Amino acid sequence: MHTELFGVVVSFLLTVILAIPLGKYIARVFAGEKNITDFMQPVERLIYRFSGIDPKKGMNWKEFLKAVLTVNLVWLVYAFFLLLFQAHLPLNPDGNPNQTPDLAFNTAISFLVNCDLQHYSGESGLTYLTQLFVVTFLQFVSAATGMACLIAMLVGFKEKTTNNLGNFWTYFVKSITRILLPLSIVIATILALNGTPASFDGKDSIVTLQGDSVHVSRGPAAGMIAIKHLGTNGGGWFGANSAHPLENPNYFTNMVEVVSQVLIPMAVIFAMGIFIKRKKFAYVIFGVMTVGMLVLLVPTIISEIHGNPQIAKMGITQATGAMEGKEVRFGPAASGYWSIVTTIISTGSVNSMHDSAMPLSGMMQLLGMMVNAFYGGCGVGLLNYFIYIIIAVFISGLMVGRTPEFMGHKVEAREVKIAALVTLLSAFLIKGGTALAAYFVAHHANIGWAVQPANWLNNPSYHGFSEMLYEFTSSNANNGSGFEGLGDNNIFWNVSTGIVLILARFIPIIGPIAIIGLLANKKHIPDSAGTLKTDSLTFGLMTFAVILIINALSYFPALALGPIAEFLSQ
Repeated sequence: MHTELFGVVVSFLLTVILAIPLGKYIARVFAGEKNITDFMQPVERLIYRFSGIDPKKGMNWKEFLKAVLTVNLVWLVYAFFLLLFQAHLPLNPDGNPNQTPDLAFNTAISFLVNCDLQHYSGESGLTYLTQLFVVTFLQFVSAATGMACLIAMLVGFKEKTTNNLGNFWTYFVKSITRILLPLSIVIATILALNGTPASFDGKDSIVTLQGDSVHVSRGPAAGMIAIKHLGTNGGGWFGANSAHPLENPNYFTNMVEVVSQVLIPMAVIFAMGIFIKRKKFAYVIFGVMTVGMLVLLVPTIISEIHGNPQIAKMGITQATGAMEGKEVRFGPAASGYWSIVTTIISTGSVNSMHDSAMPLSGMMQLLGMMVNAFYGGCGVGLLNYFIYIIIAVFISGLMVGRTPEFMGHKVEAREVKIAALVTLLSAFLIKGGTALAAYFVAHHANIGWAVQPANWLNNPSYHGFSEMLYEFTSSNANNGSGFEGLGDNNIFWNVSTGIVLILARFIPIIGPIAIIGLLANKKHIPDSAGTLKTDSLTFGLMTFAVILIINALSYFPALALGPIAEFLSQ
């Protein structure tokens, strides 16, 4: 067990060690300084020329958001129709069928918004063409969209007074050509060399050691698996995701994948400090996020290592911990670490089945997604954290009787209202959706949507409630992991989570960009003796307290009905 814990510590430290130089590199790329990938400039110029883009044209916050929303709408329509007719398109050696309209609606939105919630099994629900030209394509562009929006926010931090947040298309293209694509090639190569499929062959027929004949799905999976982690996407090529032996062949690839999914979210924090020339501010944010992660991680690993207390009461020793739903290749400690980092960021990939996690572990996973700001996704983690900062600045200003200020700009009613609306939206979508689903189950209502609600749940009582709560929490957090005891491929779940997915992705992007656009356009106020220092330990603690209080008030009742009740009933 000590070896397993050592592997967890090494995985985290390796991520930090790699994130620091990557953060410096990201800052240089978006500051327009010389860097090692300048050889991509001719390719970028070709893209701009072909698309009719003027990369030097600045955008105000409204123009920036218009570009974001318009291109995402185009991608949504494109993805929906390819999924709807995939059986009639090339690259379908296994003869997989079309997706139903409600499933195509959910899948297209899910990958568009960087959630990758999968209400289908990967290898049987998509063809090679849609795996590559819908799923993998959207995994690149959704991650690049998040990074582009982050850079716009950092430009607003950096400038004293400006109406120009930069050019969305420039940030977007550079995110792919300079960061996501090169790193994906490296990770995909490592995976392919360790046994992950990278060919276009169809299913292979093999005979197992027991003498059974089975068909094993294959395909060009390595590249998709690389970007699914680097872009904090998370959707699996195979239905079992990274618990599948071809998607995650061994402990080494497990470390590669868990490091790669946290790498960019962590690196952009250091990049922010360099880009806006406030390294101490970045260190404070990194410290708060790391403490938040540890608060969730430590109870999870302890719970998984000690196993199920019901089995212990029977006098049975669990030398290997809680191994139900876990791979023996990884063990409970590495699986517990993965389950927390994948839920505090928006990846949502799994190397074990979260539905089999101990109740305390399940609650930590839910809390990670409810907070949705400890490291977070590619760029959007800091956008979400920025909302907490605005609320913390506002409360701090009230406490000292001074007009709240952030980065030399007054935080006034408009900005606070936007931040409050974004915060309240998450609680409304999660609890409102769960309440609706629970109502249908409790009343055995026949909603006429292809399935009886009572058949949604494979588990009764508290855990069944947790499954429904987890599904809406995962959708709201653009996470995509699930308590897979839930039968979710039906019209109710496909449509309801699809609506949550699209609202929870774009309103938390629109809100911070609008706030920074409004703040950056105000007159800059020089620092003085009364200025609130946002790069201090005190402000870090204040922000952590705001995160704790907001989420406790928002979600404690729902958690009490699910994982807390299940934990206390053991």
